[in-house]
Amino acid sequence: MKVFLKLGWFFKLQWREYTIGIVMLIFVALLQLVPPKIIGYTIDEIGTGTLTKSSLLKWISIIALVALCMYVLRYYWRKMIFGSSNLLAKIMREKLFRHFTKLGTSFYQQRRIGDLMAHATNDVSAVQQTAGGGVLTLFDSITTGGFVLIAMAFTIDWRLTLIALIPMPLMAFSTSYYGKLIHQRFRDAQAAFSDLNDKTQESISGVKVIKSFGYQQEDIEDFTKLSKDVVDKNIRVARIDSLFDPTISLVIAISYFLTLAFGAKFIVEDAMSIGDLVAFTAYLGLLVWPMLAIGMLFNIVERGHASYERIEQILNEPIGMEDRADALTHVPSGDLSFHINSFTFPGDATPSLRQVHFELKEGQTLGIVGKTGAGKSAILKLLLRQFDGFDGSIILGGHTIEAYEKNKLRQAIGYVPQDHFLFSTTVYQNIAFAQVDAATEEVEQAAKVAHIHEDILRFSNGYETVVGERGVALSGGQKQRISIARALMMQPNVLILDDSLSAVDAKTEEAILESLKMARDKATTIITSHRLSAIQHAHIILFMENGTVVEKGTHEELMELQGRYYEMYQLQQLEQLVEQGGGTQ
Repeated sequence: MKVFLKLGWFFKLQWREYTIGIVMLIFVALLQLVPPKIIGYTIDEIGTGTLTKSSLLKWISIIALVALCMYVLRYYWRKMIFGSSNLLAKIMREKLFRHFTKLGTSFYQQRRIGDLMAHATNDVSAVQQTAGGGVLTLFDSITTGGFVLIAMAFTIDWRLTLIALIPMPLMAFSTSYYGKLIHQRFRDAQAAFSDLNDKTQESISGVKVIKSFGYQQEDIEDFTKLSKDVVDKNIRVARIDSLFDPTISLVIAISYFLTLAFGAKFIVEDAMSIGDLVAFTAYLGLLVWPMLAIGMLFNIVERGHASYERIEQILNEPIGMEDRADALTHVPSGDLSFHINSFTFPGDATPSLRQVHFELKEGQTLGIVGKTGAGKSAILKLLLRQFDGFDGSIILGGHTIEAYEKNKLRQAIGYVPQDHFLFSTTVYQNIAFAQVDAATEEVEQAAKVAHIHEDILRFSNGYETVVGERGVALSGGQKQRISIARALMMQPNVLILDDSLSAVDAKTEEAILESLKMARDKATTIITSHRLSAIQHAHIILFMENGTVVEKGTHEELMELQGRYYEMYQLQQLEQLVEQGGGTQ
């Protein structure tokens, strides 16, 4: 029952609704006692020959009135209790989603999307059932069972009541044991569902790659294996779940046997009437539901407890980077000073950056070049404050980036990542993502600077064309340019292009860079690239290798140095010449 204590915060929030619902449950439990007693009276009157038409109509009218009252009360307690449990599901989902948006990059590097989706769906549903069906079965079994036992003991025969309760310890022990087994097995089943959810999401997202490699059959086999694991673990839960009803039925059967055996004895001894025995067995029938409800209660509660623990694990994940109490609330702008002595990604053994230092004046362009894994993206992640815990300082506009509110810092930076994520909506809405109230002219101007406007006009519905999930309907170059236009809509003080021109041809790349230079002549731009043509116009160029800067300067200075940058430039020039079919110089 620990889960009810953990949900205490919600019960306090909805105390009025739960109180009304429980009071109505109590009235229903009391009203249920009336029909069996009336049946007993009627049978005794038949036995004594005193039943008249008027008395029969009286008893029928009372039963009809009781049924009507129970109907109304049951409607409203369902509305109060189950309505509140739906509110809990809404709160839990919103709390999880809000927490998801606050968690840092390192969290998402370690957790799978399908698993997080399972937490927000299946686990929340199990907790919702606890706050609805769990509360119902708890109070309904207590009130109905308690009132029925009182009626049996005080209005009929207390001795027969005690005899009927002899098998109850067996039920209490069994249901408690079954509940413990269900708790662990349900956790395993939910974890298996998370694995299946993750596999489904991954396979659908990567369906093009799967087909291009002819991996469909193997992927289906992997899915089937995970699906079988989900079924197997849920069957393990069902095996325990299926023990509740037979155990309770056995207990009820023993109670009925003892009731009839000793009841007949009491009738023979004139200790009770036949009508009393009929009423007693009717009351015993009313006890069937509370007994079944106790089994259901253990089932529901243990499922909810297991799911709530899984949700708590996510909600207890530290956000990582919190704003300072005295954080600056304006959007930063100005010169950038980057001095990192050492930085290591969480979980890595070796530093990703070592002795990286540069100064960038407002309005200048920085180019960062190097092989994959050289440390280019690590610099950008620190600028975006996706990670803390570095040895050094990053100063923007005269203050360290930690001094600003994270939201304000990121408003100053327009970021175009390597992985271009587009939402499954129109081209217009993707570009205007950061400025939903932007005028059409602004969106089109951003598209023109990114050299995607003409392409958009050729789409089936122009700017209203739906791009599909993750931009599946677009080419790589089109997705890159739409992402650039989206970043430009922010009018950022610092624009970061993280290898964001790799999918466009050299001519388009040159046109985009020229447009950016004209549109952002007073704003800072940072470009990482494998192609030197994308950064050779920069005011400062960093050549990265193994997490450190091996060469720094302008294009002309690095060419005169005839070092690593020079070698890469000559190699790329040769490659370009070969692609063009050769030629003379």
